[in-house]
Amino acid sequence: MISRFGYIINLLKALERNVLHSFGHPPRELAIVQIYERQSSNPPKKFSIKDIIGDGMLLAVPKFRRTIEKRWKRKFGSPEYVWKMLVPKTNIKVCQDCGHHHERGRLCGNCYNRVESETKEIQAKIQEKLGLNPIEKDVIVLYEGENVPEMPNEFWEGKRIIEMKKERPQWFSKNLLQKSTQQPSSSKDVKPTDLA
Repeated sequence: MISRFGYIINLLKALERNVLHSFGHPPRELAIVQIYERQSSNPPKKFSIKDIIGDGMLLAVPKFRRTIEKRWKRKFGSPEYVWKMLVPKTNIKVCQDCGHHHERGRLCGNCYNRVESETKEIQAKIQEKLGLNPIEKDVIVLYEGENVPEMPNEFWEGKRIIEMKKERPQWFSKNLLQKSTQQPSSSKDVKPTDLA
């Protein structure tokens, strides 16, 4: 509103200058003026989209990095606006095997690290004995003081035995190395029975 009002005032002042105070100025009659421009010998350069884009175009990319204060405000909030409280976890439990704390529904980190280190030792021993060739047959791991289990000869066909030169850890049971798949059943009974 103010800019329009100022524009009208400036327009009236210009009109007053040209109409009322025209003494000593060029005549008020219209004159035809021709401006001669010499055309250059070079043909006009064709317009290219590459002049605008240059090497590339960035769409919706931030120009500046967010400061650490803004990042923390987005993550934790701020007391003046929205305060995102740090809520204490109530789903922590104690591991029955090692006594370390971990979240319910997740593996214990300490137990997982023990299993991971033992697995890496077994893998290193297998790689040392069998090389980097693909292992297509089963590998049986025997710790110090363990004997080869008595099985029929068909069981041992193509199997490889790896001996670890240390005692088996207490938590590392033999069941962990056995396959958990069951043989298909030939019985025709429907399970479970006697429900009614």
